[in-house]
Amino acid sequence: MDSILVVDDNHAICSALTLMLDIHGYHALSCETPEQALDIVAKQDISLVIQDMNFTRDTTSGEEGKQLFYTLRQQQPNLPIILMTAWTQLETAVELVKAGAADYMGKPWDDAKLLTSINNLLSIYHLSKHNNQLTRVDSDRMSAINDADLCGMVFGSGAMQRCIDLALQVAKSDVSVMITGPNGAGKDKIADIVQANSLLSNKPFIKVNIGALPMDLLEAELFGAEAGAFTGANKVRIGRFEAADGGTLFLDEIGNLPLSGQVKLLRVLQTGEFERLGSHQTRKVNVRVISATNADLADDIANGHFREDLFYRLNVIELPLAPLNQRVDDILPLAQHFVGKDFSFDKPAQQALLTHAWSGNVRELENVCKRAVLLTTNATLTVTDLGLLQTAEQGLNSVGTVAPSPNFAGAPKADKSKATEMNKAATVEPDKQDIEQALVTYNGVIARVAKSLGLSRQALYRRMDKYGISTK
Repeated sequence: MDSILVVDDNHAICSALTLMLDIHGYHALSCETPEQALDIVAKQDISLVIQDMNFTRDTTSGEEGKQLFYTLRQQQPNLPIILMTAWTQLETAVELVKAGAADYMGKPWDDAKLLTSINNLLSIYHLSKHNNQLTRVDSDRMSAINDADLCGMVFGSGAMQRCIDLALQVAKSDVSVMITGPNGAGKDKIADIVQANSLLSNKPFIKVNIGALPMDLLEAELFGAEAGAFTGANKVRIGRFEAADGGTLFLDEIGNLPLSGQVKLLRVLQTGEFERLGSHQTRKVNVRVISATNADLADDIANGHFREDLFYRLNVIELPLAPLNQRVDDILPLAQHFVGKDFSFDKPAQQALLTHAWSGNVRELENVCKRAVLLTTNATLTVTDLGLLQTAEQGLNSVGTVAPSPNFAGAPKADKSKATEMNKAATVEPDKQDIEQALVTYNGVIARVAKSLGLSRQALYRRMDKYGISTK
């Protein structure tokens, strides 16, 4: 059990934090002075420290907290330290984060955010303790990447570099990983990298797109079904969990899993046990789960659409994947990869590629490049070949400018006016307002509504059921 030390001169805060930590399965200790904290850390095995920044009455400078932080860092450089204060100063926060502080939170704190931060930090802390190859030295990090299987990943940005670094770091463990990011950004490729570099790389790797499965067959697909369990079940169906036994299961679009399926998934994660539909025989599997979502699961939890306990089971480590317009250095390498060595881009085409918003992310870029190669008569591709002439002429974004990103976990909400445009690609997860407006626009014709939102009809029906939308 991990021991977490809370250091705060306010006894009530110490009590509140230690109670919360105890409830969530941690061994919590507390003290009220920096001297006591240093003594405890020196004598006991502490996995994480949550410390205040001021310990003397009517003091708000944060100097006492800074001194404690730097002393702890000197004694144990790898110990995760979360700083907490009611008197948050931006300059102090920036200084200490640069110096290695794991997180910096203001009071009153958000329990869910704090617990998520603790979970992630402890997982990384333990992984780093048991993997001597992981180091902060850039040369060693690049050596590890060069030796790794990157599954054909093409990138050039620091943001993708950091994501891959973390993916390789967690690959060797058996913890659950959640990959977050917008549609088309490459979440499945990150899942491939985690699996390829894991200890289960030669074991089954089963992929399931929750959003593409019919709602009434989801549980049968995941957990299997006996013959006669439902209409059309003429023979025993082996579920994806059974197929992945001893290996890894990748659950894409996990936010679309209905509550009934969430209950069974939580049970499998906790005990490894489940029953096929129509069977009372309990089966047991050992499966590592990697999940992915473009949804804001925090909102889904608040609205009762996603179980909080399941979220924490799945999100032991989060791998956030930024949208392509926030990874500008990836665009040209990816584009060149998609068109192949027989084609190149002229300067205006390169500029158009860099300044386009790429709301469809890497998937959109790949489609644009493949279309250009099919239709061009020249080896040097132009703006016209790419179909980006209007964007280039209007100069919608300057190079390096971060365009509005789609709505996904950890990212700002997309502009509602843009999210409701018809005939868009499936790049922004439609919400209830989007679906209702599309139903009105297309007079309730499901096929046309689904196409306008970039969804299959089954995926649209699932979202309508989720939001309680009826066409009657």
